[in-house]
Amino acid sequence: MAAQSGSTGQEAHVTFTRVQKTYDGETLIVRDLNLEIRRGEFLTLLGPSGSGKTTCLMMLAGFETPTSGEIRVGGTVINKVPPHRRNIGMVFQNYALFPHMTVAENLRFPLSVRKLPAADIDAKVKRALVMVRLEAFGNRYPQQLSGGQQQRIALARALVFEPELVLMDEPLGALDKQLREHMQIEIKHLHDSLGITFVFVTHDQGEALTMSDRIAVFDRGEIQQIDSAECLYEEPANAFVAGFIGESNTLQGTLLERNGDACAIRLPSGAVVQARAADVGAVGSSAVVSVRPERIVLNGASAGCENRFSAKVKELIYQGDHVRVQLDLGNQSSLMVKAPISQLSHELRPEQPIEVGIPAAHLRALAPTPSA
Repeated sequence: MAAQSGSTGQEAHVTFTRVQKTYDGETLIVRDLNLEIRRGEFLTLLGPSGSGKTTCLMMLAGFETPTSGEIRVGGTVINKVPPHRRNIGMVFQNYALFPHMTVAENLRFPLSVRKLPAADIDAKVKRALVMVRLEAFGNRYPQQLSGGQQQRIALARALVFEPELVLMDEPLGALDKQLREHMQIEIKHLHDSLGITFVFVTHDQGEALTMSDRIAVFDRGEIQQIDSAECLYEEPANAFVAGFIGESNTLQGTLLERNGDACAIRLPSGAVVQARAADVGAVGSSAVVSVRPERIVLNGASAGCENRFSAKVKELIYQGDHVRVQLDLGNQSSLMVKAPISQLSHELRPEQPIEVGIPAAHLRALAPTPSA
């Protein structure tokens, strides 16, 4: 079941009500979407390609029209309002700066279109350049700037006319890893200082976890879960979210019994594990159990765990602060463990027998992801 957002107790700035989108009249790209975006929050729409996240952003921007349903901003239905009358700033992956204009001229453009007085335009351009710490670059052209500087100017242009809402479509995708991580923090700090509602689209889980107040995880045109980064990671609502957010180990099994939030799952090997019942069906139905690689403990540390296995080390990958340990459980089952260097009492080696422990509190029982 897809988890849509309900009332939050905070003022809703943007509301999608039963919004659907199809291009061919048959395939729904967005399905019956109900979503409230809180005023002043940083919401990320996250999901794989084709999941509907960018289509939602484009409908909010006005570049696409919903097939059915309503989109409201500040209580006003905007379905038929053209993009340039929505008071929304937009930042694209390719920056979309005018190459024949200087930085200052790029920033002046959206203000000139709105026919602001020249003195106001100059003041707003100066303020926007200070905001992104590029006040000395007003006379340069975009091609004279680095990728990070161009992205800052694109952000400044989206903010210069003081919009009530800023939309960002994969804005950091063209940057290298180090610069992308730096810009994530810069954008988040800027959002915190301005208090404007930001809606950010990405397929990068790490980016979403770093920047967002909340994250809406999309799949097949529906929101599977909308929550804080910590809740999505630690308490995924279903098997898709568990597999898409961060790394996760999954083992197939059958629900043996359930007692409130606790349950027992029988694995193909015959072993029975104790887990938290997060999203399971009736007793006897198929289930998967999911656990994060860093929640699995080895050898002596496994002694107090409800779930213990004997395994064999299959592969070791040194990663500096931790070692990734691939374990063979037999019966074609395996686990990936992130073992901190500081907690490895001795050197591991391939083919070595090892004891494995998984605390029941960190093993989530979920219904299998429906097949396509």
